[in-house]
Amino acid sequence: MNFDIHAKDTHCNARAGSITTEHGLIETPIFMPVGTAGSVKAVHQRELTDDIQAHIILGNTYHLYLRPGLDVLNKAGGLHQFNSWQKPILTDSGGYQVYSLSGTRKIKEEGVTFKSHIDGSTHHFSPEYVMDIQRIIGADIIMAFDECTPYPCEFSYARKSMEMTHRWLKRCCDRFDSTSPEYGYSQTLFPIVQGSTFKDLRKQSAEVIASFEREGNAIGGLSVGEPAELMYEMTELVCGILPAHKPRYLMGVGTPANILEAIALGIDMFDCVMPTRNARNGMLFTTQGIINIKNEKWKKDFSPIDEMLGGYVSTAYSKAYLRHLVISGEYLAAQIASVHNLTFYLWLVKQARQQIIAGNYAAWKNKMVQQVMQRL
Repeated sequence: MNFDIHAKDTHCNARAGSITTEHGLIETPIFMPVGTAGSVKAVHQRELTDDIQAHIILGNTYHLYLRPGLDVLNKAGGLHQFNSWQKPILTDSGGYQVYSLSGTRKIKEEGVTFKSHIDGSTHHFSPEYVMDIQRIIGADIIMAFDECTPYPCEFSYARKSMEMTHRWLKRCCDRFDSTSPEYGYSQTLFPIVQGSTFKDLRKQSAEVIASFEREGNAIGGLSVGEPAELMYEMTELVCGILPAHKPRYLMGVGTPANILEAIALGIDMFDCVMPTRNARNGMLFTTQGIINIKNEKWKKDFSPIDEMLGGYVSTAYSKAYLRHLVISGEYLAAQIASVHNLTFYLWLVKQARQQIIAGNYAAWKNKMVQQVMQRL
């Protein structure tokens, strides 16, 4: 993997770059649609390529390990072959899912024992095994196994968790470096900064993560309930420590405003379930603001969903028709809304990139945050 920076904004820390992988080029800043089980919900791979213009998607180690399972993925030739997506893939380590299973898991130094949410069966993830699993899944970028702390949490817990995450990282790196890819193309391991919302812990964690000198770095444990301003404060602190010549990935973020503000702080990569989850509930992100398509005001609005955005679904279907589908519980509603929202998110980061290259990002960002977050 190679990362090149092509432009920087002189009024903030935003930068436009590109990540080169053996499955293709990723232009940054980038938003990565979440395909937890190897599929972005309600979206065909062709739509991801043609309409949404996604450069990279996510899969999840926890979910793919449980279903379809490692034997199926290995026999298929990895996730790229299994789901017919030939562009880059990133896999989360499953650490966040383990965090969310707080009632059915036990965390110890050797790893995490948890019960499957599918059938209640017991499983164990060690840092080494998580590397092995992600080798079999075959993502281009894989994440280190970490513990995501809740918000709020006590300082002592956050410190112990962070220190264990660092020890786990050493084990992840040792296993990753002593094994080879399964399918003939290279993979890259990203460590994850933790430390909750404590400045000294975040600083320490960023310094430790940077010392491992991997090809990219991630920031975890944010967007878990803390105020947005606190998230920005922690992000800015960590971005000031992580090496500037490597991509920075802010995990699980977020709203359009979150993304635009974090780009200004120096973040290159984002993912979040928000565009597809909100789409299935009738919330649309548009170039002019946020729409609750269930509202009566859209019942006889026959204008396109978002003419300014472009793309097939956003221009071919009217707000009135999509509202009818949503109210009627039609499956097509989720498909149209999901494709639209993801098209918007990829449009947003593409616009951000263009503004960075033009040297106008800081001023443009302030205007755009107000525009896209207003309720219509």
